[in-house]
Amino acid sequence: MNRICTLLGICLVTLVFVLSSSQHSFALISKEEKDLALTGKVKSKDGEPIPYANIQVLGTVKGTLTNIDGSFEIFDLEDGVYTVKVSAMGYKAITRDVEVKNGVIKELDLIFAEIGVDMPEITVISEKDRMFSKVPGAVTFIDKRELKALNPLSGNEALRRSPGVHVVDEEGMGMRANIGIRGLDPDRSRSVLVLEDGVPVALSPYGEPELYYTPAIDRMSGVEILKGSGQILYGPQTIGGVVNYITATPPQEQEGAVRIQGGQGGLFTGMLSYGNTFGTTGVQVNLLKKRADNVGPTQFDITDFNTKFLFDLNERSTLGVKLGVYNEISNSTYVGLTQTMFDAGGQDYVRIAPDDQLDVKRYSLSFSHKYKISEKVRLRTIAYGYTTTRNWNRQDFAVGGGEGYTPPANWTGTVWGDTEVAGGALYMRNSTGNRNRQFEVAGIEPRLEIDHNLFSKKNELIVGTRFLYERAFEQRINGTQAGVRSGDLVEDEIRTGHAISAYAQNKLHLSDKFSFSGGVRMESFDYVRDINRRSFPGVGIRDTSLVAGSHIVEVIPGMGFNYRPTQKLNMFGGVHKGFAPPRIKDAISNVGDVYELDAEQSWNYELGFRSDLLSWIFMEMTAFHMEFSNQIIPVSESSGGVGFGVVNGGATRHSGLETALVMDFSQVLGLSRTKLLYDINATFINATFSEDRFINEMNISGNRTPYAPEWLINTALTLETESGWGARLVGNYVGQQFTDLENSIAPSANGRTGQLPSYFVMDAVVNYTVAKWNTNFNLTVKNLTDERYISNRRPQGIRVGLPRFITAGFEFRF
Repeated sequence: MNRICTLLGICLVTLVFVLSSSQHSFALISKEEKDLALTGKVKSKDGEPIPYANIQVLGTVKGTLTNIDGSFEIFDLEDGVYTVKVSAMGYKAITRDVEVKNGVIKELDLIFAEIGVDMPEITVISEKDRMFSKVPGAVTFIDKRELKALNPLSGNEALRRSPGVHVVDEEGMGMRANIGIRGLDPDRSRSVLVLEDGVPVALSPYGEPELYYTPAIDRMSGVEILKGSGQILYGPQTIGGVVNYITATPPQEQEGAVRIQGGQGGLFTGMLSYGNTFGTTGVQVNLLKKRADNVGPTQFDITDFNTKFLFDLNERSTLGVKLGVYNEISNSTYVGLTQTMFDAGGQDYVRIAPDDQLDVKRYSLSFSHKYKISEKVRLRTIAYGYTTTRNWNRQDFAVGGGEGYTPPANWTGTVWGDTEVAGGALYMRNSTGNRNRQFEVAGIEPRLEIDHNLFSKKNELIVGTRFLYERAFEQRINGTQAGVRSGDLVEDEIRTGHAISAYAQNKLHLSDKFSFSGGVRMESFDYVRDINRRSFPGVGIRDTSLVAGSHIVEVIPGMGFNYRPTQKLNMFGGVHKGFAPPRIKDAISNVGDVYELDAEQSWNYELGFRSDLLSWIFMEMTAFHMEFSNQIIPVSESSGGVGFGVVNGGATRHSGLETALVMDFSQVLGLSRTKLLYDINATFINATFSEDRFINEMNISGNRTPYAPEWLINTALTLETESGWGARLVGNYVGQQFTDLENSIAPSANGRTGQLPSYFVMDAVVNYTVAKWNTNFNLTVKNLTDERYISNRRPQGIRVGLPRFITAGFEFRF
């Protein structure tokens, strides 16, 4: 915690420096003492006020959010002509030129036109106002402005800006995100539903929900994180939460950008984007190229192409189409450092298996359609399909060492670690395991939205159904030399799943201040495992035909409320049932036996509030409790286990408190040409096994669950000036973690278990905008203090966090 105090001290010193170097007077200034320059209201074309729309005076640091009635005020603008930009999620951004002259208050009435179609089903949060006044639960929206200020090297940095979210680094670039929410195991994000524009991105959403592909944060315009009862509309996962990556929608007028970023280790990021609307057709195109030779131990080359089309078919009907192509080649590997290698130092980023290579190819196509049946009834339909190829070439190795140990017969002669310590050395074999997998996913989801007046009250009803097909092809090919891609086919199987989901949720507005939401979802999943080739004990590898299937049905209820005693305070709470189906290859053995592997189930509760009672401070706080009757514990290689599969982990209990605070010091201090923001989010989590369970004759009841830090803290100090300069200092603290069920403190010789010490990492960003060139330059330093820390002991050894890493770049907009 001393390092957190260090950050707070640096923030305070920075604040004092800014104040002392400014030419302004810093007495506290109330609204009454300011000069009102602009005022007005923002409404929809139907006359409805738009609360919490974003108002920006371009070329200045002035801006505000509209009130609940759509009104806004902006103070202290010198005489001149300004361009005002107004934006809100779900509406077309508008700009207006206004003139401020001789202290006369300029009034604006701005009318929003609604975007014809979400692209596709773009949001999981019904309203993007700062108070999320219609969301009955904890939620975070990371917008484009925040992403630009953060200038993330990896999407993990953005996700950490949300309370309660723990993201474990693996290869340093976030290409395979490991997201844990509220103490859930972050391994491969299995307990989180991850979407891009409302479409699942997991290999197989039901049967194999791992993230071996993660959307690139570079091309995102926002990220939503939903943790409350509202997530029961989405599936199949309702355990931890929903993460929805949002990409840019075609603009009304021509917009384009070229962004170049370079850094150490040959890092290069280049992105070209262009968008426009031609008549009734909108288009948005993005091309991303990203590569590096040595980011820590990682080498990669990524090409990512996405395009969107919006078609206004008629007054009632609109259509959206999105196409994506992703190709990645990287030296990602499972093997990490042994404990002796880490303790010795100097080998943090050595490539233990230099021939390891992961190829990921993903092709996606989605359609969204919106049909306005009447003023009160709307039909939205989304259809999608994608394929993912994940071929991983990994060199075999043996863990050994110590007195009497004999290296394997096909040892290459290369050894890592300490051969004098039992289990402290890695003996590299002259053989390869090629783990080749291909996945197919297709789905369609029609959703009916109905505004009605049940009980003479305003109601909003959502009814929908989801049909999903998924198929996985898996082969293992053993090569007789390191790095080869051919060899003997030793495993060959097909896993197929068909899912049907139906849901309904109604929001009842009992008054202007109180609303109640209740809903239910039914999940039905049929799955089959078809094994064509495998190894039989005492017989060897043989062709076979082992087919087994199973079926699971679950009903998932949830309810929540919103209470708004004032415009500036929103209280919320909810309860919902958590559910996640078992993975197909875990529920059915490799000899066709159907295991008694239960679905993952929990009851999740939360209660909290969001408030901006003062114009310069926003705060939120959420208490949560998750009671698992059965939590699934992975024992796969990716989770550091000895093989594939999971086990019924039994009962666990997750309780905690999430808090967030944002303070606008520029308002408090009357800074008219400088914006100074400070924010902090902190989470306390107590995640433990809550019933008797014995591992190696040890009762683990009361032990903490793996990779569940007790404390998570993320904080930032952000400076913007009208002269074009800006800066941000970010700090991220992760408390100590246990990495196994036994809560081992002493590290194992192979580095895979043992307590993870807490760590604190600071990042800094400096940028300069040249308005007349439409260009922004930036310099970013990640891990400013060059902290050396263990980020992970998975899958097979220690992963060291990235050292101090410097990048520089620019963005030109046209």
